[in-house]
Amino acid sequence: MLHFSPFKMVSIGVLCLAALIFAIPNMFDRGTVQSWPSWLPQKQISLGLDLRGGAHLLLSMDTEELRQDLLTSLRADARAQMLRAKVGIRATGINGNSVQVRVARPEDEQRALTELRRLSQPLETAVFTSSENNITVERGADGIINLTVTDAALRKRVTDAIGAAIETVRRRVDPTGNVDATITRNGSDRILVQVPGIDDTKALKERIGKVALLSFHAVHPDVYYGGGPIPPGYRALPSSEGPGQQYLVRSNSVVRGDDLVDASPDFDERTRAPQINFRFNQTGGRKFGSWTSANVGRPFAIVLDGEVISAPIVQTAILGGSGRITGQFTPEEANNLAINLKSGALPAKLTVIEERTVGPTLGADSIRSGISAFIIGSIATLIFTVFVYGTFGIIAVVGLLVNAILIIAAMTLLGSTLTLPGIAGLVLTIGMAIDANVLIYERIREELRNGKNAVEAIDTGFGRAMVTIVDSQLTTLAAALIMFWLGSGPIRGFAVTLSIGIFTSVFTAVTVVRLLVSLWLRAEREKSRTVDVPI
Repeated sequence: MLHFSPFKMVSIGVLCLAALIFAIPNMFDRGTVQSWPSWLPQKQISLGLDLRGGAHLLLSMDTEELRQDLLTSLRADARAQMLRAKVGIRATGINGNSVQVRVARPEDEQRALTELRRLSQPLETAVFTSSENNITVERGADGIINLTVTDAALRKRVTDAIGAAIETVRRRVDPTGNVDATITRNGSDRILVQVPGIDDTKALKERIGKVALLSFHAVHPDVYYGGGPIPPGYRALPSSEGPGQQYLVRSNSVVRGDDLVDASPDFDERTRAPQINFRFNQTGGRKFGSWTSANVGRPFAIVLDGEVISAPIVQTAILGGSGRITGQFTPEEANNLAINLKSGALPAKLTVIEERTVGPTLGADSIRSGISAFIIGSIATLIFTVFVYGTFGIIAVVGLLVNAILIIAAMTLLGSTLTLPGIAGLVLTIGMAIDANVLIYERIREELRNGKNAVEAIDTGFGRAMVTIVDSQLTTLAAALIMFWLGSGPIRGFAVTLSIGIFTSVFTAVTVVRLLVSLWLRAEREKSRTVDVPI
């Protein structure tokens, strides 16, 4: 256990040195770091809203768009219901909050009324079933039946859409869960977004505001629209390839973005141009595979938010449920588009109605107090360790410093956000790391009392204590993972710091400290054949 090969010692040294290099930028202000040569690491830990402040956006959802979508869907359901019931209708239309169905024959009016009333269902929530229905169905004049969406149904539609939009915005702003963004509902149709460490909100607004409604459509044999009447079942959509250019595409999509399960940025192997790789779920992959099998040699349009971004030719049947989107993208645009597609489409357009930057949510006194508590607690722990364990205490202190450097380097590389709860997690991690060293040293003392020599006692102490250390840290890691999974904001910040600290604590206690003890033991044996363990 105490023998380290030269390769292992060099590997540990290189890892600790690399961690120090990546942690050093956090010890200087941003202006100083940016003046360094480009080949030096310059990435720093982002501070949370409580420590630094950031961007504040208030978003409003287009409820009129939601209302129109609800009525359009109801109109399609009414037509489908009449078709299944084999009731002839002359026309359907939308008037205010109602869908109007005109029955072709007066004798079918009562049957149509009965069938359309099947579309009226009680409103359901996550807790209970409401006594109100989603629509009311009434007979009008001249063979017209009115299907009116109730106010309760409209309110539920907005509530559900806001909830879905919050999760979509969260995935776009904070895809890894490390940013510590605050995303909450504000009123009936608004969302408050606060993201730490952002001064320029332009890129943030573009990422949030894009609806990202993706669909795949068949293209008319003429491909481009040159003016005149549009063939039935088709529509003309603008192209991102050039101004004034429009494609003729089928109104009904082959596959929608709802069937998309993954999207990631990439580069074309031949041209090195940015592209987006995508993958459908089983249903989408089956529909896309069937359509491409029947349309080899024909173009299909990839439509994003009502604009054709690419219209490739089907070279062969795409049966694997995956493909790629190419176009005139920059690498940043490809990355943002992949994030938006993966996070899902927004239920409706979001408009920024308030935009500003905010200062730290905690006062300067609170921040200073938190940092002072961290420093005082750390110094007290180090003094106590050296006082109790002497030379081995100094070795443990060196291990703690390495542990802190590893945590800072890991958080920097992962892009984690440091909050005041995160600092608390760092303090707790140092205490847990000391606990690991205490377990090892007390085990060594026990072995010495049992009559073993120094080398055997140290070797046995590290070997037997390691099982206890790993076991205790695993239970803490399980709690941290649950906090990260179920929590948000500061709770996640605490969980991230604690989780990283668990891995670094185990590494420093059973590897770095053991290496330092091994080097000390070797030096003592070179001085004298007998070794007195100073604990």
